[in-house]
Amino acid sequence: MRFSPATRRQFLAASAASAAGLALPARAAGDIAGGKPITLVVSYPAGGGADAMARLIAPKMAEALGQPVIVDNKPGASGTIAALQVARATPDGATLLLDASSFAVNPALFQKLPYDSDKAFVPIAVLAQFPNVLVCTPGFEAKTVADVLKLARAKPGSLAYASSGNGSAQHLAGALFEQLAKVELTHVPYRGGGPALNDVIGGQVPLFFANVASSLGQIQTGRLRALAVTAATRCRALPEVPTMAQAGVPGYEVLEWNPILAPAGMAPAVRDKLAAAVARAMADAEVLGRIRALGGDVFTGDPARFLAAQQALWARVVKERGITRE
Repeated sequence: MRFSPATRRQFLAASAASAAGLALPARAAGDIAGGKPITLVVSYPAGGGADAMARLIAPKMAEALGQPVIVDNKPGASGTIAALQVARATPDGATLLLDASSFAVNPALFQKLPYDSDKAFVPIAVLAQFPNVLVCTPGFEAKTVADVLKLARAKPGSLAYASSGNGSAQHLAGALFEQLAKVELTHVPYRGGGPALNDVIGGQVPLFFANVASSLGQIQTGRLRALAVTAATRCRALPEVPTMAQAGVPGYEVLEWNPILAPAGMAPAVRDKLAAAVARAMADAEVLGRIRALGGDVFTGDPARFLAAQQALWARVVKERGITRE
């Protein structure tokens, strides 16, 4: 998940004071890893969606655990650099991975990973889920998803959608849309979500499967037009926009999310304590309010089952659509 600069500032500004006090939890030192600081190793750069989530919950986790929780960004290689660091760490709870939805895609996208995604980690939690939204250039002739489908079926391959790169969340969202709607679009990969979004706003490419958080401001100011959200229910930040199922593509659901994972071999008691601290952080009114303001919802299901289902979904899409990183 990527935020626009304005949204990123809005998301982070209110937590600046609490983030400054990360190393000063309210209670006495906790007992995980002997009370030493817990590090959230974030798989993406500072300022992005995963980083924003980490800095939002870290002080709340520190309060719940009674020991410092710090954030360490280790971006690169679609999150695999951070994941490898955590996979090799001692499973005492001092080192955790805060990743993105790419974690479920990487096993299918990379021919070989430096770790086994199924065996190297223990899921602690999935934090929040943010829907995508199919947006278009304001002057685009299609006014609804039904119009998009009609144009795409009349001239297969004539409509294009932008993405932040081959194998990206936006690429996969488009590929699943093609598969379920039985249409053929043209994928236009960019080097990042920002350039892709700018070209859609400018009219160079008509369609983009944007994250709601990063595109909300552009939609509200009319620089983008929303056609459908990709969640099973309407987004509270865009209540007038239909779901993809309501718009004519049943069974389509694409969400972006952030898991917290620990190295395999962690004691169940430590895992449970960490999971409880995350749950307490996510239930905090400040955290909950900021997530909902950006169109997200706190995850309430079983993280292990959810991760397995997401891996199976994207493995099937990657294989059937012949998606590669090239």
